[in-house]
Amino acid sequence: MANQASSSSTALEVLIDDEEFLYGAESGWVEARTSCDHLASLSSDLVHIPTPETACNRCHNPSENWLCLCCKEVLCSRFVNKHMLEHYQKVNHCLALSYSDLSVWCFSCDAYLDAQAILQLHPVHETAYILKFGQAPPFPTTDNQAEASTSGN
Repeated sequence: MANQASSSSTALEVLIDDEEFLYGAESGWVEARTSCDHLASLSSDLVHIPTPETACNRCHNPSENWLCLCCKEVLCSRFVNKHMLEHYQKVNHCLALSYSDLSVWCFSCDAYLDAQAILQLHPVHETAYILKFGQAPPFPTTDNQAEASTSGN
């Protein structure tokens, strides 16, 4: 038993040290895209958005909802009644932000988008983060980056 615990412990340390395990497909982690050809379809006002507690506009489900980043409609996920997926299929609004984990998905690219790397997503991600957690996100926003560069930080 002691040998099994020791070898399991060693195996765990090896796996933790293995960057591919932590960040690769084996761990289930998905690398978000740092660009998207569909950003032109973003709403022009993504600072004024519904709160993360907003229910699905169709079935009124209170959780697992997404914000359409094209028209700002709140609809439920594919794990509930698939209203956001149906919205994309009907009107081709392909960009959405999950109110569960604040990830951004492009249905057309079939990929997550990196809201920290894509400047056009900073305003909506920051606003959603503040609405959900009551404070600014830990990564610098466009305004914070500008302030830091002008103040010499």
